[in-house]
Amino acid sequence: MGRSLISVPKHKEDERTLKEESEPDSEDDKHDVSQFPYVEFTGRDSVTCQTCHGTGRIPREQDNQLVALIPYSDQRLKPRRTTLYVFLSVLLCLLLSGLAIFFLFPRAMNVSYVGVKSAYVTYDMDKRIIYLNITNTLNITNNNYYPIQVANITAQVQFYKTVIGNCLVKNITTIIPLDLRQIDYTVPTTIANEIDYIFDYCTLPSIKVHNIVVMMQMTVTAVYFGHAEQVSQEKYLYVDCGANTTSSHGHVNLIQ
Repeated sequence: MGRSLISVPKHKEDERTLKEESEPDSEDDKHDVSQFPYVEFTGRDSVTCQTCHGTGRIPREQDNQLVALIPYSDQRLKPRRTTLYVFLSVLLCLLLSGLAIFFLFPRAMNVSYVGVKSAYVTYDMDKRIIYLNITNTLNITNNNYYPIQVANITAQVQFYKTVIGNCLVKNITTIIPLDLRQIDYTVPTTIANEIDYIFDYCTLPSIKVHNIVVMMQMTVTAVYFGHAEQVSQEKYLYVDCGANTTSSHGHVNLIQ
């Protein structure tokens, strides 16, 4: 009788143990399944993931370095309107280039001679010398879309083949884009020595107008974008050597 009493609890304990083993795991045990290591089953037509090294996870310190594998057929690899965007980009670049060339392309400045603005005459009766200061007027037009600097004007006056005067005017002015500027410059001349016979003609009281013809050679130098441009002209002018004048005189001929 005592033997059977001892064996009964042991038998029940074994049944309870078997029952616990056969029952499903608790909630805590279920979450432990996620901790199982990742296993890849690669077949003949597949390869092991190179970035995760078969673990199924990417190390945290490399999450900004590794690139995910995306199927080639994924639509994210085929952005829409690619051709349109490329066409618009090329068109925009061509438009900007055309505008830059149009506005920055250097254009020649226009220099037009207006005439003699004034002539101031003095005489040296003893030495038979005529001092004639000729003030000329130029119109300079800037055809560019940026300002230009008129650096200097050089001028030379000849009577026949004799040089009777010259001048150099520096750092004159700046002309704004698409603007016209009128500039005056004075050339001091001296009539003497081998052409002193003109002295008698210029001082002859019986003649009211003592016009002589002189040749004016001028060169205008402008600077823009580090580039210097020169425009040269030659004019034959009527100048009154007998009296001071302030009215503009015309020119006889133009040689450029």
